[in-house]
Parts: sequence; C-alpha cells; structure tokens
Amino acid sequence: MYENLAIELNETNLQQTIEQSMQTPVVISFWAPSMPETAEVNRVLEQIASEYQGQLILATLDCEAQQMVAAQFGVRGLPTVALFKNGQPVDGAAGPQTEDSLRAMLSKHLPSQEELQLKAALALVDQQEYTQALPTLRELADKFEKNSVITLAIAECLVETSQYDDAEALLATVPMQDQDAKYKGLIAKLELHKQASDSPEIRQLEEKLAAEPGNVQIAYELAVQYSQVDRAQEALELLIAILRKDLNFADGNAKKTMMDILSALGQGNSMANQYRRQLYSLLY
Repeated sequence: MYENLAIELNETNLQQTIEQSMQTPVVISFWAPSMPETAEVNRVLEQIASEYQGQLILATLDCEAQQMVAAQFGVRGLPTVALFKNGQPVDGAAGPQTEDSLRAMLSKHLPSQEELQLKAALALVDQQEYTQALPTLRELADKFEKNSVITLAIAECLVETSQYDDAEALLATVPMQDQDAKYKGLIAKLELHKQASDSPEIRQLEEKLAAEPGNVQIAYELAVQYSQVDRAQEALELLIAILRKDLNFADGNAKKTMMDILSALGQGNSMANQYRRQLYSLLY
C-alpha cells in the first residue's frame, strides 16, 4: 500500500528527492521485501506522513533492488530510517522501530498537530471561508497564548461575517508592536462600517427609542434599519426583546425578519447560533 503514497528511490530520482528536503522534510525508510518488519515500518511512516498533510515527504529505498544506492548511505542494517532537512541528514533510527519511537524522532523536527491545524485554518481565511475557519481559530487561541496572528485572523473572520462589535473588542487587545498592515486594514473596515451604518434615519430612531424605550414599533423599525446596514447583532437584540413581549408582533414580521437575519449569517456563525437558540426557546 505504501508504494502508492511514497517516493520509491532509485539512482534517477535520488538527488531530486534529497533536494526536496530544502523545502519539506524528507524521511527515507530503508527496507527489504524479504524482511516483513521493514515493510511494517513503511506502513507506519505512511500513516504518519499522511497526518502531516504535505508537511512531510516519505521516500522508501528497496535495499535489495537498489544495492548501489543503499551503499551510498552506508546502511548497515535494516530497518533504518533517516530524516533529511535542507539537503542534510538531521536524525535517524536503526534497528526495530515502534510507532511511538518513530513519532518521537520525527516530532522533534516537524510542526505539531496544532501548528498544522493553524496553517490549515489560516489557509481557509485566505480562501474567504471565514465561517469554516472561525471555530478552529478560536480553539487554537487557547493553545497559542498571545498569538497576534491568530487574533488578527479571528478578527478578520468576525469582520467579514458582520460580527463588528466582537471584532472591535478583539482588535483592542492587539499589542502595539503587532499592529501591522493587516490590523490597520481591519480597523479601517470597522470605521467604514460605522460611517455607513450611522445614517440620519437610524440616529433619529435611536433618539425616539431612547425617549420611549417601551415602544416596540420604534424598536422594530430600528431593528430593520440595523439589519439593512449590517448591524446584525444590534438588530437581533432588539428583535428578540420584541418577540419576548409579543411572539406575533406585526403579524409575524418581527419573527420573519429575525429568521432572515439568522439565515443570512449562516449556520456556523456563533452570534447567529446564540440568537437562534433564544428564538427556538420562544417558539418551542
């Protein structure tokens, strides 16, 4: 099975494979078909390499079929495993190996599973898959303390999914030395949102509601205005308060407006999930 996923080394591709270690670590397993224990090492290494999602290249050398190539490495016994980085051998193991011993040897030179998760999550952000990236980034934030790369990635996801208040609060925690171009770009987006979402109509309704805090009609009109300028959280807060007083307010329009906002935010949006639960508790 490993032959399909590993590079089979020979005189032709040996140098090219070693050169690949300049970018990505290469682990070479020296084995022989007549020794089943060496094939088992290959199987374990294949599993490990697959977990590293392209961050580790596996190559195998059949020492019976490629004796000249094996001689270049000075292999004296099988199984033997060697790890190459930057074109040079950096670690290895000879003799019988367990999965634990192989993992321990490789883990000293390879990114952790959390680092791999972070790379994958940041790639999702680059692909504008913000809703998909956000839960993983939040989970990793607890494991990588005070990591501004993660903080800014979470803030970007929040801005792009209209969770502006949460984004603003998070950006306020970024230390001065990490306030780079990305940080400034996100702050600029928040400022543009504030300018666009603070119309005279909205300010007038806010003043009316402040004067008549119990007027649900004004609250509903303001919620609609908020929803039209991406102020989803403020709109949802007003709507859930209205529905707690009258579930069928405005012939069900308040409920429909709230459900439309939740639908637009998507299933993976944590703010939407919070208000969705509140709505369902009223409905059922």
